[in-house]
Amino acid sequence: MSSTISPAQLRQQIRAGSHQTNTSGYCPGYVQANVAILPKDWASEFLQFCQRNPKPCPVVATSTKPGDPIITDAAADFDIRTDVPSYRIWENGEMSGEVSDIGDYWRDDLVTFLLGCSFSFEEALIADGLEIRNITEGKNVPMYDTTIACRATERLHGNMVVSMRPFKPADAIRMIQICSRFPDVHGAPVHFGDPEAIGIHNIDSPDYGDAVTLKAGEVPVFTACGVTPQAVIMAAKPPFCITHSPGCMAVTDIRNSQLSVL
Repeated sequence: MSSTISPAQLRQQIRAGSHQTNTSGYCPGYVQANVAILPKDWASEFLQFCQRNPKPCPVVATSTKPGDPIITDAAADFDIRTDVPSYRIWENGEMSGEVSDIGDYWRDDLVTFLLGCSFSFEEALIADGLEIRNITEGKNVPMYDTTIACRATERLHGNMVVSMRPFKPADAIRMIQICSRFPDVHGAPVHFGDPEAIGIHNIDSPDYGDAVTLKAGEVPVFTACGVTPQAVIMAAKPPFCITHSPGCMAVTDIRNSQLSVL
């Protein structure tokens, strides 16, 4: 993996079809984003849902008008139809396909939302000397469905999805301090310790992503995750929606430092 590749170079690889896997560890210093694309008649309510649930759904960029695939707030040339490694297509709450290009699915009424991703604060954790196990092991971050309820809108409801990273207790405290500086990429964790307390019954079997090693003396630390909209979509069953595949993020030209509050 070439972690020093620029966002523009990575997007070129994605467009060419040569990168179709997760993006954790790529393009340090730049914001990676979760993707939710909905029809115009669902978009305003989805924005309201995000405003009611800023931990799992922090909005960092949107399309300027329905049907516009160029997300200039992400990058001058960012084309949502081609610049994500893998997409999921949803119809009436069911996943109907997984593709590397959504040109054939694009419609004039679609509105794009890019939501902050925890991959962005991994850079700050590594800079502080903390190990990120999914990067060390070359895996996608493990993600889990939970029993933590999101604040519902009229049609959108569901439980939070979380990502997990293991740390020794002292490092977990430092991780919480660092992540608190990045509220636009999920901020401080929502839970650490006993997975059962938030409805996770098997830490070795994530609902999304890959399992990572949890060593003796470490505690699992759980952060709100931008896969949450997928759980919400499955529950609300809009007629059509597109999301990213878990771990396959939109890599933007926005610097992580722009989202830090300190």
